[in-house]
Amino acid sequence: MNNIKSIRKDWDLIESLIGENSRILDIGCGEGDLIGQLEKKLNAQVHGIEKDQEMALKGISKGLNITHGDAEKDLSQYANQSFDYVILSQTLQAMLEPKKILTELLRIGSKAIVSFPNFGHWKIRLQLMLFGKMPITEGLPYSWYDTPNIHFFTLKDFENLCKEMHIVIEDSIGLTSKGKQFSINNSLLPSNLVTHEAIFLLSYKNFELIKIKSTNKIFTKNSAIIN
Repeated sequence: MNNIKSIRKDWDLIESLIGENSRILDIGCGEGDLIGQLEKKLNAQVHGIEKDQEMALKGISKGLNITHGDAEKDLSQYANQSFDYVILSQTLQAMLEPKKILTELLRIGSKAIVSFPNFGHWKIRLQLMLFGKMPITEGLPYSWYDTPNIHFFTLKDFENLCKEMHIVIEDSIGLTSKGKQFSINNSLLPSNLVTHEAIFLLSYKNFELIKIKSTNKIFTKNSAIIN
C-alpha cells in the first residue's frame, strides 16, 4: 500500500465517521484536499489550519477556508465546542506535546478524529529485532535523522493515554499494511501487531447532574449520569 493510496483510504474512513452538514476543522490540512472532499460529499462547513504557508496558499487559491497557522500555538484562538468534529490525520506523532493537542481537539470539537501509524506493527518489530536499527516502512518512510516524527507510539500506548485522560473511544478502525480494514475493538486478530494505521473517533464522557430526593428536602448531589 503506497503512501498516496494509504492517505486516500485514511480520508475515506474519516469521512465514514462524520455526519452530514457538520462543522469540521482539519488540523494540518495541507492543500485542503480532505476538507474539499468533506465539503463536497457531506455538505460540511469546513475549515483548515496549515503550518506550511505555501500549501495553505494553494488551498486558499482553490477557494477553501484555510488559515495559515501553527496548531501547536494557535488552537487557543478557537472557541470551546466551535466544531462538531476536529480532525488530526497522520500528524499526532509529529506534535511536540501530543497530550496537550488531544486536550485541545476535544475542547474545540464535540468529537475528534485522530489517525496515526502504529509503531507496534509486526514489520517494525521484526526490523528492530533483526537489524537493531530504527525501522523504515511504508508508514514510517524516513531515516531516524530526518524524520518529522518525534513521538513513536503504539496502538496500546494511545489507548492507554485515552484511558488516562478519560477520553472515550467511540470507534476505532485499523488498516493492515495491505489496506484491509477492520474494527480494532471487535477484532479477533492481535490488533497491536497487525494494525499498520489506526483511526480513532474520540469524545469526552458527558455528565448530567441529577436531583436526589430525601425525606427532608430535595437537593442536587455531586452525582452524575453518563450519557
